[in-house]
Amino acid sequence: MAFENNQTILRTGARAQTAAIDEGLRAYMLKVYNYMASALALTGVVAMMTASSETMMQAIFGTPLAWVVMLAPLGFVFALSFGIHKMSMTTVQALFWSFAVVMGLSMASIFVVYTGTSIARVFFITSGMFAGMSLYGYTTKRDLTGIGSFLMMGLIGLLIAMIVNIFLESTALHFIISAAGVLIFVGLTAYDTQKIKLIYGEFDDATTATKKAIMGALTLYLDFINLFMMLLRLFGERR
Repeated sequence: MAFENNQTILRTGARAQTAAIDEGLRAYMLKVYNYMASALALTGVVAMMTASSETMMQAIFGTPLAWVVMLAPLGFVFALSFGIHKMSMTTVQALFWSFAVVMGLSMASIFVVYTGTSIARVFFITSGMFAGMSLYGYTTKRDLTGIGSFLMMGLIGLLIAMIVNIFLESTALHFIISAAGVLIFVGLTAYDTQKIKLIYGEFDDATTATKKAIMGALTLYLDFINLFMMLLRLFGERR
């Protein structure tokens, strides 16, 4: 009887611990998605406001400042990726939101190239695809590590092909790059979601947990933006 009571206590304790971890994980993932969605909203607002101002567009894209605006987001990503553990929480958040603003400035150019209707349509398509694949990555029991390694190699090949096509200006290669990019970033969305879920640590202090959430949000933000841009290259209606 005593043995059975001990077993019952152990099972109850294990279930309680599992429930606590699950609740913490849900709160952590919700924080990741909230940061990501807020950054996307900020980027969108900045992009639309910039595109609606002829003065701003001329000041940015009519001068060498365009290169700064286009390359600056990469600098923010590197700074956060390699220095986040040494930074204060205030600095991390400032860099994250600054990154979203600069991305908005950079993406203002799409409103000049594509119609607003097609941008909105592709955004909703992207949202649906992203939500589906992120949910899959969160719920699947399958280990996506192998797929992730394959997709990263594909991403390197995609970057090389994009650089080559700058000189070739091939319409066929442009289509292949865009289609391959969609497949790669759809897969990376699921892989990155699972990776973010797996690195969750229920015993992290509040600061560490928030920094992890911000890095997770940055990763998913980049997956979303790149998927959006690839779909826009395929389905966007040019002005």
